[in-house]
Amino acid sequence: MTEQAATRGERKERTRQALLDGTLTLAAERGFAALSLREIARSAGIVPTAFYRHFPSLDDLGRALVDDGVKALRLALREVRRNSGTQLSEIVRFVFDQVRAKRELFGFFARERHGGSAVIRGAIALEIQLIVRELVTDLSRVPTLDTWSSDDLEIAAELLVATVSDGIAAFVSVPEREESAIVELTVRKVTLIGVGMGSWKPPRG
Repeated sequence: MTEQAATRGERKERTRQALLDGTLTLAAERGFAALSLREIARSAGIVPTAFYRHFPSLDDLGRALVDDGVKALRLALREVRRNSGTQLSEIVRFVFDQVRAKRELFGFFARERHGGSAVIRGAIALEIQLIVRELVTDLSRVPTLDTWSSDDLEIAAELLVATVSDGIAAFVSVPEREESAIVELTVRKVTLIGVGMGSWKPPRG
C-alpha cells in the first residue's frame, strides 16, 4: 500500500469515527430517532452527501455503534469465560471495566435500549439475546446444574444478564465517585443469584 493510499484510508477512518462520536453526542441530547443525516454529517465536518462514503444509511450507522459496544462486549466475554476458573464476580467486574472505558457509548445503549429507534432497539436486543444463549451454554456445563431443563437455564441466564444490564444503566448515570458502589452492588446481586442457583432444585415432572 502506498503512503498516499494509507493516508486516504486513515482520513476515512477518522471521519467515520467522527460520525460515530458526533452521533453519540447528539443522541445524548435528543435520542437517535430524532437525529437527521444532515446534522450528523455536520458534526463530523462533512457535507451530507459524503456521509454515504462511510455508511449506507443512518440505520447502518446505528448498527455500527452497537457493534462497537454490545457486540464487542459479547465477544470479549466469550474470551473471558473460556477460563473455566473465572468467578461470576470477576466477570461482572470485567464487564464494568469495559463499560468504564466506553462510558458514553454504553450510556447511549442504556437510553436507546428502550428508546425511539426500532433499529437500535432490535440490534441491542439481538446482541443481548446472544449473550443469554452463550451463558445458557456455559451454565449447562456446570455439574450442579446438570438436572436443570433448558427453560430453567435460560431463566437463570436472563436473570443474570438483566441484573448486570440494570447495573450498567445505573453506572452510566451516576457521578464517577459513585461508580464503585454500583459495581459492588451488582456483584452482590449476581453473587446472591449464584447462591440461589446452587441450592434451588428444579421441580420434577
